[in-house]
Amino acid sequence: MPVDTKRIRGPELSQSPLLFVSPVSEVSSSSSSSRQGVRGNGDVRPVFARCGLVSQAKGSAYLEAGNTKIICSVYGPRETERKDETDMKSGRLVCDFRLAPFSCPKRGAWIQGAEERDLSAALAESLQPGACLHRYPRAQVDVNVVVLENDGSVLAHAVTCASMALADAGIEMYDMVLGCALRQDGERCLVDPDLAEEQSGAGENQGRVAVALLPNLNQISGLQADGEMREDTLTAAVRTCVEGCHKLYPVVQQAILRAVKKKAPPPPEK
Repeated sequence: MPVDTKRIRGPELSQSPLLFVSPVSEVSSSSSSSRQGVRGNGDVRPVFARCGLVSQAKGSAYLEAGNTKIICSVYGPRETERKDETDMKSGRLVCDFRLAPFSCPKRGAWIQGAEERDLSAALAESLQPGACLHRYPRAQVDVNVVVLENDGSVLAHAVTCASMALADAGIEMYDMVLGCALRQDGERCLVDPDLAEEQSGAGENQGRVAVALLPNLNQISGLQADGEMREDTLTAAVRTCVEGCHKLYPVVQQAILRAVKKKAPPPPEK
């Protein structure tokens, strides 16, 4: 029998690691009145952020919110490949959003699927209002986002991570772009939900909202909502997400300031 050299062969008698993972339905907290742990319904998860981790890229950033881990690399500006679709007076922002096969409880494929293409388009729409693309005519900036571990709110945190990477690459921007997500579960809203909270809930007034915000300009650059929510509930959810973005802003500022000091240390005192 020929041997397949393109894969690592495991033992003949083995068990899937998914057997030892608790189903999402068991972890779900939709029936309880409060979230698990010490975090309140309106609190975001603790965020760890760093810039300049990928040496081959022009700019890069890493963001960790709870168990959600995202890394982003920025390349360019460089000459665009498809000149027929390029505006001569403005540059292009090309975003590629990928979920690593090992990032979800159920292993995925390396080929980009429909969900990843939709997330790539949403990421580009959220970042474009914050970037000064008119400063880079006939050029394109590539933004590559890889989710290393998916524990909910990946689009919102990908927006924040990509904005940090653009700033680390020296791309001129009007303002930073920060993201925050919310899960509406009946009469309560869960800010920055994890994967179990995103997939939980059934009934009326259920939905998810993700907002991208320019904090200094106080403008919303991206909004994505799905589910069935009342008009007043959706308005309150957007307002809550805006407040969540402002809570993340000091952490992002410190990460960028730390990266700038590392690249260009102050001159020694004489």
